[in-house]
Parts: sequence; structure tokens; C-alpha cells
Amino acid sequence: MSDNRSTVVAGKATPRGRFPHIKRAGDFLYVSGTSSRRPDNSFEGVEVDAMGTTNLDIRAQTRAVIENIRDILVSENATLQNLVEISTFLVDMNDFGPYNQVYAEYFDESGPTRTTVAVHQLPHPHLRIEIKAVAYAPLNR
Repeated sequence: MSDNRSTVVAGKATPRGRFPHIKRAGDFLYVSGTSSRRPDNSFEGVEVDAMGTTNLDIRAQTRAVIENIRDILVSENATLQNLVEISTFLVDMNDFGPYNQVYAEYFDESGPTRTTVAVHQLPHPHLRIEIKAVAYAPLNR
């Protein structure tokens, strides 16, 4: 088993660029910025009605991002409990409260360290959140 490998995970949305979903570097896993995008390129937490009115649900998007990260970690036999650091990018800090509520469904003070920052925009106008992560998951030797 290689100590350094990059993986595009089957069954997940294809990265929108030339980068992997996850990179193993020894006992550490680095998860690329992950959104609520589904494999069919639609987004969880996005509703657009017949008039074009858009409803963007930060709670649904946050849950989908964390679930996508969970699925990506599984490709390296890791879980959310292996996370040691999370960096979250929010388009609007008014979403911080609801994001925090959903985050607390998955993690508590024994979980990963976390940084949350506001950004001007993300790669698609329907995205409210993106998260990148680092996990510690020693290889079985």
C-alpha cells in the first residue's frame, strides 16, 4: 500500500478541475474543498421555482458537505472521527448560526479543530458553503 496517493472517488461529483477528492500523505489524509454537489451536478439545499426564485438552504448544504466528506474518507478506510482539522468557507456569515447547529450534529469539542471564514464567492452561485479537511488515519502496517 502506497504512503502517498491521490484519489478521485467513484460515485462522487467529479472535481471541477485537475485535482483529487483526497490525498494520502503517510498517515494524513487531505480532503479537497467539498461542496453539496451531487454526482449529477445538481446541489443539495437548492430549490429554484418556476419563476426563477432561488432558495438556498445552508442547513441542507452543510449536512450534504459533511456527508460528502464522510463518503470521501471511507475511500481511505477513515471516518469523520479521524478528522483533525476543518476549514469552512461561508459566502455569508449570516449563515454561521445554522451552519454551527448542523455542525454540532456531527462534532463536539473532542472533534477536529476548526476555522470558519467568509469568502466573496464559491465556484457556483448556488453554493453557500465549502469545507476542506485534514484527517489522521495511520496505515495498517
